[in-house]
Amino acid sequence: MQKALWPWNVPMIDKDLLALLACPACKGDVEEKQEKIVCLQCGRKYPIRDGIPVMLVDEAQK
Repeated sequence: MQKALWPWNVPMIDKDLLALLACPACKGDVEEKQEKIVCLQCGRKYPIRDGIPVMLVDEAQK
Protein backbone atom coordinates (compact mmCIF):
# COMPACT_ATOMS: atom_id res chain seq x y z
CA MET A 1 0.00 0.00 0.00
CA GLN A 2 1.41 3.37 -1.00
CA LYS A 3 1.74 6.07 1.66
CA ALA A 4 -0.43 9.14 1.11
CA LEU A 5 1.51 12.24 0.13
CA TRP A 6 1.44 15.26 2.41
CA PRO A 7 -1.36 17.27 0.88
CA TRP A 8 -0.95 17.04 -2.83
CA ASN A 9 2.81 16.57 -2.90
CA VAL A 10 3.49 19.94 -1.22
CA PRO A 11 6.67 20.14 0.90
CA MET A 12 5.99 19.61 4.61
CA ILE A 13 8.58 22.14 5.78
CA ASP A 14 8.52 25.82 4.81
CA LYS A 15 11.43 26.65 2.49
CA ASP A 16 12.56 29.54 4.73
CA LEU A 17 12.73 27.24 7.77
CA LEU A 18 14.54 24.59 5.75
CA ALA A 19 17.16 27.17 4.74
CA LEU A 20 17.92 27.78 8.43
CA LEU A 21 18.30 24.11 9.37
CA ALA A 22 21.61 22.25 9.44
CA CYS A 23 22.53 18.68 10.31
CA PRO A 24 23.28 18.55 14.05
CA ALA A 25 25.89 15.82 13.48
CA CYS A 26 28.08 17.41 10.80
CA LYS A 27 26.57 20.91 10.32
CA GLY A 28 25.93 20.14 6.64
CA ASP A 29 23.11 21.56 4.52
CA VAL A 30 19.82 19.65 4.48
CA GLU A 31 16.88 19.18 2.14
CA GLU A 32 13.46 17.60 2.42
CA LYS A 33 13.04 14.23 0.69
CA GLN A 34 10.26 11.69 1.12
CA GLU A 35 8.92 13.13 4.37
CA LYS A 36 12.39 13.32 5.96
CA ILE A 37 15.08 15.97 6.38
CA VAL A 38 18.18 14.59 4.65
CA CYS A 39 21.73 15.85 5.19
CA LEU A 40 23.52 16.43 1.90
CA GLN A 41 26.92 15.89 3.50
CA CYS A 42 26.70 12.84 5.80
CA GLY A 43 23.42 11.35 4.53
CA ARG A 44 21.60 11.17 7.87
CA LYS A 45 17.80 11.23 7.58
CA TYR A 46 15.82 13.02 10.27
CA PRO A 47 12.10 12.30 10.70
CA ILE A 48 9.33 14.86 10.37
CA ARG A 49 6.57 14.24 12.92
CA ASP A 50 3.30 16.16 12.72
CA GLY A 51 5.00 18.71 10.45
CA ILE A 52 7.89 19.27 12.88
CA PRO A 53 11.46 18.22 11.97
CA VAL A 54 13.05 16.11 14.72
CA MET A 55 16.69 17.19 14.39
CA LEU A 56 18.19 14.87 17.00
CA VAL A 57 21.21 12.72 16.12
CA ASP A 58 19.74 9.82 18.13
CA GLU A 59 16.58 9.92 15.98
CA ALA A 60 18.43 9.97 12.63
CA GLN A 61 18.73 7.07 10.21
CA LYS A 62 22.14 6.60 8.66
